Amino acid sequence: MRLLEEFWYGNIEPTEYDTSSKEYKKLQELICRNEEKLRTAMTDDQRELFEKYTDCV
Repeated sequence: MRLLEEFWYGNIEPTEYDTSSKEYKKLQELICRNEEKLRTAMTDDQRELFEKYTDCV
């Protein structure tokens, strides 16, 4: 029962990602670079909307 409780309260993630791989780190860096480029090109309203979107994702 304890396992189900942990899952219910969000303490256990049913899918785990291997974040130690080189490919994953490379993609994460690319995402961060592109996100920063987007943010600098956006207006304040666009940036606010984008932040709402990323919070949901």
